[in-house]
Amino acid sequence: MNGIPETGQVNGDPVPEMACLKFLGTAGARFVVAKQLRASGGAYISARGRQIILDPGPGTIVKCATSRPRIDPAELDGIVLTHAHIDHSNDVNILIDGMTFGGLKKRGSLFAPRECLEGKNAVVLNYLKSYLDKIVILEAEQSYELGDLRFSTSVRHQHPVETYGIKLELGERRISFMVDTKNFPGLFQSYRDSHILVMNVVRDTPFENAEIMHLTLKDVKAIVTAIKPQKTILTHFGMIMLKAKPWLVAQSLSEELGREVIAASDGMTVDLLE
Repeated sequence: MNGIPETGQVNGDPVPEMACLKFLGTAGARFVVAKQLRASGGAYISARGRQIILDPGPGTIVKCATSRPRIDPAELDGIVLTHAHIDHSNDVNILIDGMTFGGLKKRGSLFAPRECLEGKNAVVLNYLKSYLDKIVILEAEQSYELGDLRFSTSVRHQHPVETYGIKLELGERRISFMVDTKNFPGLFQSYRDSHILVMNVVRDTPFENAEIMHLTLKDVKAIVTAIKPQKTILTHFGMIMLKAKPWLVAQSLSEELGREVIAASDGMTVDLLE
């Protein structure tokens, strides 16, 4: 991403480390994605001199091109998939192709659960795998590195496919992405030390079908109360959540819980060290 300095020196003076998160989309659930009521491009992260895309859903490549400043796929260092569902992985192949100059340069890393790479529901095309410098299979509660950027996975989420949350480690700060899951006690322990907690919240009211494995506002209240992050960011909104106006929902939660809760919007950028 042009214009983002890295830690180092300019004229002998130290340049402070910068780390940012940009939401390339905040859509969740099939109708919001299909109608593009919100974009579904996942998230761009720049930290520790590395640039990655997390969960490149439909339209990520377009959002990269129209972002200001523009995000060049050829400058990416890695792609992270949390699970194989189409709204989290649709654009992974075109990003691999762009990141590797169409296979002319063997470069970049892909981090993904095994189900994304193998079996009948694999989402990564076989011919693209050889373009990458490294493919790393994600497993529960393990640590990973991409240069100086370190992150770990959460406990396995309760979701229809193999799914893990991602926890970035920036010094003493931990920025966690609690992606699609049903609420269960293991989440509280796995995300307990999060400073910034990004949560995928599809709707504000409970699901009529108890078998649907997504978070609702009731779950947000319980999790934030238990974990007590400095900041909670809601994203991945379904139709009912959009009708409830996420920014008003977040404001109400902040007042009720006494902690900062904000609703992400398409293109929103967050300073991860602030």
